[in-house]
Amino acid sequence: MKPASCPADKRSNGWLDRIGATGSLVCAIHCAVLPILIALLPSLGVALWLGDGFEWSFVLFASLFGLSVLAWSYRRHRALRALSLMLPGLAALWLGVLYAPLHQSLLPHALVMTLGGTLVGLSHLINLRLNHGHVHTAACAH
Repeated sequence: MKPASCPADKRSNGWLDRIGATGSLVCAIHCAVLPILIALLPSLGVALWLGDGFEWSFVLFASLFGLSVLAWSYRRHRALRALSLMLPGLAALWLGVLYAPLHQSLLPHALVMTLGGTLVGLSHLINLRLNHGHVHTAACAH
């Protein structure tokens, strides 16, 4: 007899990982496009959206959201693959925000932030796959 999966558990975390993956990949796109937009900022009037406050807020939100979603999911699938991408991604994001020489250098900053956002987004996608691939049986530890 084939074990049945728990559809309620899949729904509860699936949308959180989708939000996390989408947000992180939007962050990566934002960081990749930033060097192009820097020259256009005065004429576009969007310096507020691309400033330090936005960046700090986004990295803080990505850290809290990403780690809480992965911690919640870990209880179910017990796999560290997603966390192995989340931690280097968050480290790159925080390095890009906190390390002044890197933060003030346009291209290296954009590259580090793009890499970090991409890793965080990929970790959410891996976590989503882990959650959908997990089948609850009597052998589950939860």
